[in-house]
Amino acid sequence: MKVILKQDVEKLGKAGDIVKVTPGYGRNYLIPRHIATEATPGNIKIVEQERRAQAKRDFREKEAATILAQDIVKLTPTIKRKTGEGGSLYGSVTAMDIAEFLVAHKVDIDKRKIQLDEPIKTVGEYQVPIRLHREVTVPIKVIVESESEPEAESKSEAESKSEDAS
Repeated sequence: MKVILKQDVEKLGKAGDIVKVTPGYGRNYLIPRHIATEATPGNIKIVEQERRAQAKRDFREKEAATILAQDIVKLTPTIKRKTGEGGSLYGSVTAMDIAEFLVAHKVDIDKRKIQLDEPIKTVGEYQVPIRLHREVTVPIKVIVESESEPEAESKSEAESKSEDAS
């Protein structure tokens, strides 16, 4: 018996595949649980139409992701955070911070598309991949800098003025 799978089935096939199964397995398990339908000529045509429509959607999404990738490559997010000794940050830079920077520069990205394995906790330059589509991943350079504290600057200015006076 041939059936068209509606869902992925382990060791059998993926959704949309036409597979041959034993009649009992198809009639008693797959079809009643709506995991598969019988492979009639009409059902096969419907599946082929759905595949073509899905292929067109995927192509359009990939084109849009490629255009967006060209805009993202031009940007270099520079994020400033307060730091302690040794360049370690108070807190961290997360995918949300990078997404906020991109949104501020008119590039709307969901933070889940930013492939940051773990938050950035030190000052420096990092390559962060952004997965826009399953076939389009673009790396961007993120620069994390130390935020200059106004109190520290005013203290150093006061010290230099006192040295000049003496």
